[in-house]
Amino acid sequence: MKGQRVVVLGGSGFLGSHLCERLLNDGAAGVVSVDNYVTGNEQNVAHLRGRPGFEVVRQDITEAFSVDGPVHYVFNMASPASPIDYAKLPLETMRVGSVGTENGLKLAQARDAVFLQASTSEVYGDPLVHPQREDYWGNVNPIGPRACYDEAKRYAEALTMVYARSYGVKTRIVRIFNTYGPRMRLNDGRVVPAFVGQALRGEDFTVFGDGKQTRSFCFARDLIDGLVRLALSDVTEPVNIGNPREMTMLEFAEAVRAAAGGGGRIVHKPLPKDDPKQRQPDISRARELLGWEPRVPLEEGLRETIEWFRAVAARGSTP
Repeated sequence: MKGQRVVVLGGSGFLGSHLCERLLNDGAAGVVSVDNYVTGNEQNVAHLRGRPGFEVVRQDITEAFSVDGPVHYVFNMASPASPIDYAKLPLETMRVGSVGTENGLKLAQARDAVFLQASTSEVYGDPLVHPQREDYWGNVNPIGPRACYDEAKRYAEALTMVYARSYGVKTRIVRIFNTYGPRMRLNDGRVVPAFVGQALRGEDFTVFGDGKQTRSFCFARDLIDGLVRLALSDVTEPVNIGNPREMTMLEFAEAVRAAAGGGGRIVHKPLPKDDPKQRQPDISRARELLGWEPRVPLEEGLRETIEWFRAVAARGSTP
């Protein structure tokens, strides 16, 4: 990325902010963070302000917009991404996945830039194939409570491929599996901040269903490395980026307890509708085509994440 000018849509979000930081560290000539702060946080990029080439633009990408100057890469990281967020913002989630994605594609088309679409493992729905490969088309309920997110991402993938085939836009699609790390919001409804928050407060762990449903957790630094490798490659088909180490929610609660040194007993609550029973990426394509695989062990990543949440609590602020 040295010498390149990059636009990051959703640049103040959890992953967007880590991406902005990585790009600057890699020597990008310019990084433009575009965000309307619906779920992003200005504090996520506050430490980057003042660095040469870093710009912040407050903009809703579902409205027409442009960016001055040259653009070599556009990363579309913009979307509510937690169940709490897209339950509160279903129309906004669908609009950013449709209209917002097309506006990002139009920017890439106009500047002859590479466009990377951040998709999700949720395109696989509640999978009938395990682990999930990129050639699996998924098992998604198109009218369920999660559909606003699942279908927005599936539409965004289809739209990205239309722009590639019809207009020759250089596109990349990454399917992101569960990712965690510093700058997550404590109350965003995802399991990592939920369990970490409960552990730090000495509360019981809330597990939905019997706790035997599985997830695979990738540390943010590893995930961002995969995104950058994909953007710099010529791989046009979707690529899974995630950690293939699969564990049940019960096992994960115990891992958080060990890392945090606290937490109560396991309390079970009803399983939400359409909650996937299994989630594990097949990362063969990423290994073969990008030379990528996760490096950070769960135990190390959890320690770093928990330290960040503790530091935020000590400052008296809320992430």
